[in-house]
Amino acid sequence: MTDLAAIKMTVNGEAVSCGVAPRETLADFLRQGLELTGTHTGCEMGACGACLVLVDGRVVHSCLMFAVQADGSAIETIEGLSDRSVIADLQEAFHERNALQCGFCTSGILMTAHGLLSLPGVPSRDAIRDALSGNYCRCTGYEAIVDAIEVVALRRAESRQTEEAGA
Repeated sequence: MTDLAAIKMTVNGEAVSCGVAPRETLADFLRQGLELTGTHTGCEMGACGACLVLVDGRVVHSCLMFAVQADGSAIETIEGLSDRSVIADLQEAFHERNALQCGFCTSGILMTAHGLLSLPGVPSRDAIRDALSGNYCRCTGYEAIVDAIEVVALRRAESRQTEEAGA
């Protein structure tokens, strides 16, 4: 089957429309079709988390989703979050805490952290570890990663309290 399916979506705030093979994964479409190479493909079974992106605000394994399934959706990749400085504090904390390691898994971990920190409240270290259970870091940098996410969670909570006290 060589027919292409027409899809339309918003990727990092920009409208995209094109034809894709029905069996093309969202990860391959983002990497090869749109050259958004921050989304990595590791295990291609949804186990390593290197391919995580946001689809309509939910963290999704893009290696397990066909591009045609994302038709009409809003996709956010690590490039979009980074370009809009949404995760600048996370990136800074990863640098400060030496949590970057080799960097292959970092984009997926940042997507997980962004999703976790978008929820109400301040996650505990156990909650951070639980959220990261879907991300594999073969450099074994988990403690530094948990430290970095915890620091940002606490800084954001302190900032919210300061804003509320001043309002």
